[in-house]
Amino acid sequence: MVRTPVRQVAVFGAGYIGLVTGACLAELGHRVVIRDINPDKIELLRSGDVPIYEPGLGDMLTRNKERLTFTMDLQETLEGTEIVYVCVDTPPSASGDADLSRLWSVVRSLEGAAHLKAVVVKSTVPVGTGARVRSALDAAGLAHVGYASNPEFTAEGRAVEDFLHPDRVVIGAADEATAELISELHEGVEGPVVVMDVRSAEMVKLASNALLATKISFINEIATLCEKTGADVEEVARAVGLDHRLGPHFLRPGIGWGGSCFPKDSEALRQLASNTGYHLQLLSAVIEVNNLQKRRAVQKLQDELGTLTGMRVALLGLTFKPGTDDMREAPSTVLAARLLAEGAEVSCWDPMARPADTEPWTSTSRHESPEEALQGADAAIVVTEWPQLKEVDWAHAVTAMRRPVIFDGRNLLDPAGMRALGFTYMSVGRP
Repeated sequence: MVRTPVRQVAVFGAGYIGLVTGACLAELGHRVVIRDINPDKIELLRSGDVPIYEPGLGDMLTRNKERLTFTMDLQETLEGTEIVYVCVDTPPSASGDADLSRLWSVVRSLEGAAHLKAVVVKSTVPVGTGARVRSALDAAGLAHVGYASNPEFTAEGRAVEDFLHPDRVVIGAADEATAELISELHEGVEGPVVVMDVRSAEMVKLASNALLATKISFINEIATLCEKTGADVEEVARAVGLDHRLGPHFLRPGIGWGGSCFPKDSEALRQLASNTGYHLQLLSAVIEVNNLQKRRAVQKLQDELGTLTGMRVALLGLTFKPGTDDMREAPSTVLAARLLAEGAEVSCWDPMARPADTEPWTSTSRHESPEEALQGADAAIVVTEWPQLKEVDWAHAVTAMRRPVIFDGRNLLDPAGMRALGFTYMSVGRP
């Protein structure tokens, strides 16, 4: 049996995608250098700490520390490197287009690295970016260096598992040799490899996230209709999900999607379409439904309490989903800002979140437990479906709250049980 050669890989960017990519490639046996421009992050990694929370990632970094190097130094990053992975952020710019400044900074830094075999972009980029990178590499004297798009499909909270056991590995390359090189790099990954052209690979990531966001917004639309007609969205979603053509995934009603991917990628795809003169009407509606969903939660409390001015509202969970410490585009940020704007006092609990020292979070109070956040509250919103919330002593909480009003934005708790305890209990799409 011929074993795939061990490769020297450089990963630019030590964020969620870069760290997981680097750690997993090291797990597959390759030598990996991870570069970032944030000195605090590099020092943490060198000391054995992990700057983000991702299950299994810390253990994997420790297990493969002999194959991993963390640095800020460009020369150290590129020395002996065969394959460069670009895993930098591409946030929205003022125009709504993806800000590719970090990507171009990496590309410019490769000038003179004639020993490279391939440059791979894993960052989410607009369709057509690869062609521009190819031209830049050619102009820098790197025409012999292959180029590939290798989009990521890892979900936070299970990113390591998703990398090693993916639904598919997508490789977009213009030449067969580069596609084969990147495919061999993934030997040991349990999932099919799908090779295509670069532009199609760039579109796959944007289209996948847009479709998942569409499923969430769709079931939230149905949930609102269920509330008006007396149907139960949980029963509806369960039966719909049994259809093999549709499946149950992402048919969970709630207060909307957030995170680093869905909001950014949906807006980027809509902007990409606008730049071509085409209006994605369906995607625009998906985004509008999601924006409205968070505001509907505040409106429900307002309708129940009469006013939010002077009321104390507890936000239970702050991260955009459980199993992560990521606050990017989290619904809790909009909820906190809206509640404060209505004159409410906001108390918060989350086991992992580290909100920025900016508004709205500087105007809220943080608590070590859900029980502390609920003390003296007039209402509470279940924002993130952390399993700890199922373990709360709700029989005690009903007496600790000033008014036992709960809006369960994730349909986490049992309606009959909560009402039996004396709560005014509201949820999403359930009668």
